[in-house]
Order: sequence, then C-alpha cells, then structure tokens
Amino acid sequence: MTTFVLVPGAWLGGWCWRRVRPLLAGQGHSVVTPTLTGLGERSHLASSGVDLETHIQDVVNVVAWEDLREVVLVGHSYSGFVVAGVADRASDRIAKLVFLDTVIPVDGQAFLDLWSPEGRAVVEVAATENGGGWPMPDDLGEDAADLTDEDARWLRSKASPQPLGTLTQPLRLSNASTASVPRAYIC
Repeated sequence: MTTFVLVPGAWLGGWCWRRVRPLLAGQGHSVVTPTLTGLGERSHLASSGVDLETHIQDVVNVVAWEDLREVVLVGHSYSGFVVAGVADRASDRIAKLVFLDTVIPVDGQAFLDLWSPEGRAVVEVAATENGGGWPMPDDLGEDAADLTDEDARWLRSKASPQPLGTLTQPLRLSNASTASVPRAYIC
C-alpha cells in the first residue's frame, strides 16, 4: 500500500487531517500528518527564527526518522512550498508530489511573492502586531466556501498564527533530479 505524508497549510497542524487519516488508513494506507514548527501542538516553538527552511526540515526529518520510502507527499496551500523543498532535499524517497489547492513554486520564490504589494503589507502588519505570527484572518473568502459553520469554528479554535518567516523566505531548489518526481495538482 501507499505511504502518505500530508502536510497542512498555513495556521494548521497535523490535526486538520483527522477526517482524512481514517479514510486512507481504512484502505490499508499508511498516513503521517506532521505538524510544522510553531503551529498546532508545536505552537510553543514559534519564534522569529522559524522560516520556510525550518518547515522543510521538519518534514525531511519525519521522512528520514520514520524511514519512509515511496512516499506520496501532499502539500496543502502554503505547504506547496514546503513539499517542493522536501522533494528537492529527499527526492529519492518521494514517489509522487501532490499540490493541493496551492501553486507549484519555483526556485527563489516566497509565498508572499504571489500576493499584491497591498496584500503582502496587510499580512506583514498583522504579523508584526501579533508578535511575528500572521493570525488567521476573519474572512477566509473562497477558501472557506465549502466549510460548514461548525467546521469553520473548529478550524478557528485550533488555528495558530503563521510565523512570518515561513511566508517571506524564498524557496531554494537545487536538485535537478526532483524534476523527475511525478506530480499532481488538485484545485
């Protein structure tokens, strides 16, 4: 069967996959749902030093320490950047890369580079006012269109401020063999 590593998007932790895990496990798959540094149950580790490389290393370490191979690596939203970096550093362990409701980032691009200057400024000000973490906005717009009110409350009750460095640090890709890793995009 397949080993899935499901990486949550901004503000979220491994907890966000709680409905998906049993569905995949019920089909005989192995499912790993790491929480990135500074978020969820690891929110006590939030600091100005947490950046995109920290999150990439979080997942590389899970793959290495769990001795995972032939992994289907799924990155949701912000974590499209994380999984691209993980595949760059551990391509020999990745069977497929799945970008879920995100972009497929390129070398030198930061998450906030995709935002307008005005939008980026809003995020940076909010993070500065919140001790360096971008809190989940009150209005998630289209991203929350399919959520029930109950699910939206649950999501907000567990969301952690996203460390600003994870959004501003450019992704560094240098492994040419990563291009041979099969990819899927789900929007």
